[in-house]
Order: sequence, then structure tokens, then C-alpha cells
Amino acid sequence: MPEPAVPTASALPSGGPGAAGTPWSSGARRRTDGELEVAGVAVSELAAEHGTPAYVLDEADFRARARAYRSAFEAAFEQVGAGVDVYYAGKALLTVAVARWATQEGLRVDTASGGELAVALRAGVPGAAIGLHGNNKSDAEVLAALDAGVGRLIVDSLVEIERVADLAASRGVVAPVMVRVTTGVHAGGHEYISTAHEDQKFGLSVNPGPDGGTSPALAALEAVVARPELELLGIHSHIGSQILDPSGFEAAARVVLQLRADLATRTGVLVDEVDLGGGYGIAYLPGDEALEPGPVALSVAQVVAAVSHQLGTPLPRFSIEPGRAVVGPAGLTLYTVGTVKPVTVSSPDASGEAATLTRLYVSVDGGMSDNIRPALYGADYHAEIVGRASSAAKVLSRVVGKHCESGDIVVHQVMLPGDVRAGDLLAVAATGAYGRSMASNYNALTRPPVVAVADGASRVLVRRETVDDLLALDQG
Repeated sequence: MPEPAVPTASALPSGGPGAAGTPWSSGARRRTDGELEVAGVAVSELAAEHGTPAYVLDEADFRARARAYRSAFEAAFEQVGAGVDVYYAGKALLTVAVARWATQEGLRVDTASGGELAVALRAGVPGAAIGLHGNNKSDAEVLAALDAGVGRLIVDSLVEIERVADLAASRGVVAPVMVRVTTGVHAGGHEYISTAHEDQKFGLSVNPGPDGGTSPALAALEAVVARPELELLGIHSHIGSQILDPSGFEAAARVVLQLRADLATRTGVLVDEVDLGGGYGIAYLPGDEALEPGPVALSVAQVVAAVSHQLGTPLPRFSIEPGRAVVGPAGLTLYTVGTVKPVTVSSPDASGEAATLTRLYVSVDGGMSDNIRPALYGADYHAEIVGRASSAAKVLSRVVGKHCESGDIVVHQVMLPGDVRAGDLLAVAATGAYGRSMASNYNALTRPPVVAVADGASRVLVRRETVDDLLALDQG
């Protein structure tokens, strides 16, 4: 596999939420002495108080991004005469405080498991403002959602439709459901996170089966209509993650609106809601362009208005589910450098001739247990030495973790000062999404804390795990 491009520029200071070309939060600034501070708190203070590794979350940045998505989509869809709801996709990062921030900024909360549902409820999110996803929900999860009065259950298969209906009947309630469909439009940064192609576990295809009959998606919608224990709210689509081209959303919207019209023709039921999912891309490296909420909201709103007009159907209410786009750039992971060693290898140059390459391996006190995405997806991140200034020439470096795995890579390629040494503080940008939520205890490492910073102060949202926590689960 070819080596990823090596960013050579620093992105600090950043220009604000969603600013082009920076993976850092709006509160990240270099002081005159070279140290990084976030929301007015120096990283040395964070390390001294909370230790490393630590997830650091810029609260004001999170809130600003949440507001930006809500206001952009509300304004764009108001122009075409449609309403819209913005759900924060909690799988990116969900803590009690984060769920409260999202709700306070006017977002609803999308959950993907009974555990995430419990976190949202603990945060005081009203059940009606919560959605529950999942391709294999347990009976206990469905019942918990029904008991909490969730606003929507997104069903994912014909079997689940019957099961949810039966469970709703057992509770004497009507379950509000949306049917998740696969549109054939898929987008994103890696096949594992492109979720609208046919050969994967999510949703029901809008394409007819081998016999050319009714599509699985249409059959599922009709099955919901046929069960009085279910209320068909609408149709749900999600086409992937880390999407940087809005045309995918536009194409998927066309397919879903056509499916909505087909259902109305066959059953007389015109569903009231359409969810276009999430997957809005962010900047991970200096120079990356994020998918800005304003332009994408306008483009999608114009498409859905035009398609609805062509089909002769009134516009439904829409919803979207940004997660990474809200929390990703708001977070960074702070590490302490340990072992540093140069490794010289033979590598072909551009002409194919053998060339000698020296790469500095910079080991930190975390790794794939606190950010699995580089190992799992080959995801690229940007890192900088943030505890001091350095005038040393930058050298090709690879940031690695402390796990017993050669694939334990935190940042594949980055230029770091040649004088990087043990004890230096190193920060990796844009780790707010999927760092903590996908973290593990591999090699019995304890998971880092989630620390919020705002207005010159820090507070712990989720405490650091301890070895006692690990041993408390081990029954011997």
C-alpha cells in the first residue's frame, strides 16, 4: 500500500469552527512560548492535572458546530417550505455531558444501542427526541426504547418489523418506526464505512430482487403499514461516512423520495418523514477541506424540492444525523512521548529505484486502544509537539503506540521536530469522534479520561479507568 501524503504545515492557530484547512478546534492556539492551549487551558496544565493520554474536548467548539448544522439546515429547508430535525449521532462520542450539550443546542440524539440509549436518558434527553438504530436490536433494547417513549425506532429487516410489532403489542403501545433502506448510493473514506452498497449488513435494498418483483425496501414498508402496532413515520437512508462531496446525499434523496412516492401509489400511505443520515466529512490533515454545512444544506434542499415537484408529492419533514462533523474537530488526544528511535529502511523512490529512507519512530503512552481507526481503516491524522517551541528541522516521523502490535500506529506519516524527546507532549488533532467510543482495554491498558475545556478551565466528563476497574470485572 502506498504511503500517505506527509503534511508539512502546522494548522495552528485555527480560524474557527469549520475553518478551511485546519483539523484543530477553534479554541486551539499556540502561545508565544510555543505551548498549545485549548480554550485558554495550557496542555501542560491538562497533563499535570489529568495525566496522559487524555481526550480533550473543546466545549465551545462542539456547541458552535452543533449550532452551525442546525441553523444551516433549518434555513435551507425553510426556503423550500420543509421542516428539518438535526440528530446528533451519538455513536461518534456519547457521554452524559455531550448529550446535554447537543440537546441544549437544539439537536436531538441518535443512539445505536441500549447503552447509548441509557446515556441519553441519563442526560435528561426526552424520549421523544431520541432515535434508536441497530441491525440486531435485542428484545430488551426494543422494550427499553418503547418504555422510554423514543420518538423513532429505525427497523432494519423484515424479521425485526414483526418482532417490534409483537413487542409493542405486549406493552400495549404503538411503536413509531422508520425503515432503513439501502439506496445503492455509497460514499465515504473506506469500504467498511460506506453503508449504502448492497453487500453489507444494514438496511433493505430499494432494488428489486432476482425475480424482478417488489424490492425488499418496499416490501418492508408495506409490512409496517399492515401492522396496527406500528406507526410508519418514514424512510431512513445513510450512505457512508467521511463524505466530502454532497452529490451523494442528493442522489440518495432522489431514490428515497421516489420510493416514498411508489409506496403512496401502492398503499395510499404517503409517509411524513425522510431521514438522509449523516457522514459529513471533516478535515483530518492540514489543508483538508471539510464539508461545510451551509452549502451542502442548500444543495440538498434544492434537490429534494425539485424532485418532490417532479413526483407531484408534497415535501416531507426531513432529518439528518451529523456526529463526526460536530464532535470530531472539537477533540484532540494528548499524549506523552516515550521512546524515540530512527529506523532506516530501503524503499523505492518515484522512479522505482531503491532508496534509503530514515523514519523517526515516536512512541507515545497510548495507541490503538485509544484510537483504533488508523489500524482498522488506515485513517490519517495530524500530530504536533505541543508542550514547547522547537527550532529543530522537521523530520519524517511515525507516531506509534505502546501495544504489542506492529500495526499499533497512531499517525502514519507526519513531520515532527528532529529534537523530539521523551517527556514531550504530543497532540493528535480531530480525535473527538470514534476515539473514546471505539476504545478498548487491549493489553490491559486503561481507557483515558474525557476532559472538557471551556473558558480557561477544565473538568472531567468521564474519569480515567484504573487497574482496579479492570480487576473488578475479573471474577478469578
